[in-house]
Amino acid sequence: MVSGLINENPTVYERKERRVRTDSTNTDEFSVEPIDQLEIFDHIRDIRDPEHPYSLEQLKVLTEDSVEVDDGKSYVRVTFTPTVEHCSMATIIGLSVRVKLMRSLPPRYKIDIRVAPGSHATEAALNKQLNDKERVAAALENPNLVEMVDECLSPSFDDA
Repeated sequence: MVSGLINENPTVYERKERRVRTDSTNTDEFSVEPIDQLEIFDHIRDIRDPEHPYSLEQLKVLTEDSVEVDDGKSYVRVTFTPTVEHCSMATIIGLSVRVKLMRSLPPRYKIDIRVAPGSHATEAALNKQLNDKERVAAALENPNLVEMVDECLSPSFDDA
């Protein structure tokens, strides 16, 4: 975790109970199953905050409602809300969400990561940075950033 915390005392919320999928109508193991909002949220809900030992779900940086999916158009948008409007870790959070989805979804998906409107002082610059392929590729060549992202994505023993 990072020293010199931006938000020393964040509000921590209860995790939502994981819902179990029970679609027993499709027994064909080779059929393509649509990807939905809940599946995307399950992929990203346990990403850890770069500053605190809590998940992005526990800090309400991400909620199930912050995920939009159009499976037919292979499009996913995740809108996250930093805990403070001058959060210097917003880029790492957005990059962590992008990397997790890039690793989890088929490559046909277009992933759009956004900061919630009005939730960050440099919202437009962040949105541009998080969705520019060349900037993302350059960030993922930086070993320090990759280490921070990997730390955010590493499972913790509290994840259930």
